[in-house]
Parts: sequence; structure tokens; C-alpha cells
Amino acid sequence: MAETSKKHKEKAPKSLNWAVVTISTSRYRDSQVGKPVTDESGNLIIEALQEKGHTIASKRLVTDNKRIIQKTISELLDSPQIDAIITCGGTGITPADVTIEAAQPIMEKELPGFGELFRHLTYQEIGSAAVMSRAVAGVAKGKAIFCLPGSPHAVKLCLENLILRETAHIVLHARGT
Repeated sequence: MAETSKKHKEKAPKSLNWAVVTISTSRYRDSQVGKPVTDESGNLIIEALQEKGHTIASKRLVTDNKRIIQKTISELLDSPQIDAIITCGGTGITPADVTIEAAQPIMEKELPGFGELFRHLTYQEIGSAAVMSRAVAGVAKGKAIFCLPGSPHAVKLCLENLILRETAHIVLHARGT
């Protein structure tokens, strides 16, 4: 690791307050009628973050609707209790997948390297199907935003290799410190 990067990481917060947003129309519908909902990817995110000493300040489940996703992300960005946001789901290429279209306009700065590295890691594991991943990350209002696929395997890959290693550093810079 470069010396400058190492110094920045030393100044970065050791623990962050996270919001986890699962985007799934089927799970959302089930939750609205009282059916039990299994959120494997959302639970995986929460467990991984807590294992590293982070706090889950918000956990939400929303439907695949651009306006609702934007409203949810915007509310979380306005909350002083949130340092970083992870969404999972809705990043594919079906007509219903609108997470990226909802999140990107909110981002003040996008982090293209995140998506590039994620697709590279995915390619190493699953091959050419990695081209269909539209995972993105960016910053807004001094906070990090990550939009991940809904696949538990993709979530785990991204958390272990990118998010858990760099988010505090990203937040440090996004805050201008």
C-alpha cells in the first residue's frame, strides 16, 4: 500500500454507521401482506459490517421503483446518523432493475473504479456473465453509496474485497478531511 494511502486510512473513522437497503419487489410485496421475508443478502451485509465493528443505523426493504429508491437514498443521505449506504438488488438489466438509474443522479461523484474492480473480481469467478453487472458506487453529502447486485455471492465478494477495505477511507475524503 502506498504511504499516502496508508496515512489517510489511519485518519479514517474506525467504525461507521450504515444504512442497508434491500430492493426487491417480491420481498416487499410479501412484507406488506404479512408473509415472512427472507433477505439473505441484506442479512449477509449486516453480519459482515457488524463483525468489523460497524453499526447498522437503518435497515429498509423497498420495491423496485425509481422514485421510491431515490426518496429512500435521499432520506438516508439527509440523516446525520448515517455515514454510508449499501443497496442490494435491482442492478441487473431487466426492465424492472432501476436501482442504478435511481442512485446515479443523487451521487455528487461516482467512483468508476469500484464497478470496474467489482466486475473484474466477478469475471474471475463467473466468467463473461460479469458484463451484466452494473454495480456502482459514489459519494454524496460526505457519505459513501454502494449499489450491489442482490446475489449473496456478489455481496460477499464485494464486501470482502472492496467495501470493508475502503469505505472509511472513502468517507474521510468525501467529508473533505
